[in-house]
Amino acid sequence: MPTQAGYGVAVVIAVVVFFIIVLAAAIRILREYERAVVFRLGRLIPVKGPGLILLIPAVDRMERISTRIETIDVQRQEMMTRDNVPVTVDAVIYYRVIAPSDAVVKVRNFNKATYLLAQTTLRSVIGQSELDELLAARDRINQRLQEIIDEQTEPWGIKVTLVEVRDVILPDTMKRAMARQAEVERERRAKVINAEGEFQASQRLADAAQIIATQPIALQLRYLQTVVEVASENNSTTLFPIPIDLLTPFMKGLQAGSPQP
Repeated sequence: MPTQAGYGVAVVIAVVVFFIIVLAAAIRILREYERAVVFRLGRLIPVKGPGLILLIPAVDRMERISTRIETIDVQRQEMMTRDNVPVTVDAVIYYRVIAPSDAVVKVRNFNKATYLLAQTTLRSVIGQSELDELLAARDRINQRLQEIIDEQTEPWGIKVTLVEVRDVILPDTMKRAMARQAEVERERRAKVINAEGEFQASQRLADAAQIIATQPIALQLRYLQTVVEVASENNSTTLFPIPIDLLTPFMKGLQAGSPQP
């Protein structure tokens, strides 16, 4: 039969085991980026952490909240722009919890609530924007999304730091129409540049003609330059006319020296 000393040892062991179990249930260790939202008999007490915290077993209930930046991937959804163009858009949301107690008390599931809010806000902002703005001014749309979502989630203790529209998918017909529009625009620019070049060239020719009209010697210099350019070609024979002005002095001398009948 067990002795009284044996009963005493068993009681001590039971007490030690119970104490260890209670201590294990009471001690929590939180990392630097974690906070503990504790309810004591259903009432909220100040947020605890990081580090070592003590809870009262069967009295305190703790919810662990991360204060790191989290991401939400808003899945692709088809929507209509203000100019009635169907597009498929997805986005990514960056946010963090700045008030852990509000994130637990004021909303049931802040992750899901933020995701649904971002989804509906994305559809609303895209519906108020035209296609050209969505493609060319995406930074402004991202800023508008961030401001709207951050304003709505502020009572939940959520800070939205960044919103990025990740991809915009257009229908094939719209892609072909935009490609054709870009091609026509390039042709228009080429014609404008060509016309501008011809206009500048005509102005230069008019200036040259005006100079030649006032300075006849310029025409002679241009003629000699042309002769040099033609002579530099790999031609076996080069024929060029001689201006009559060069022969006029010789013809006058011959007429002066010829005998009179």
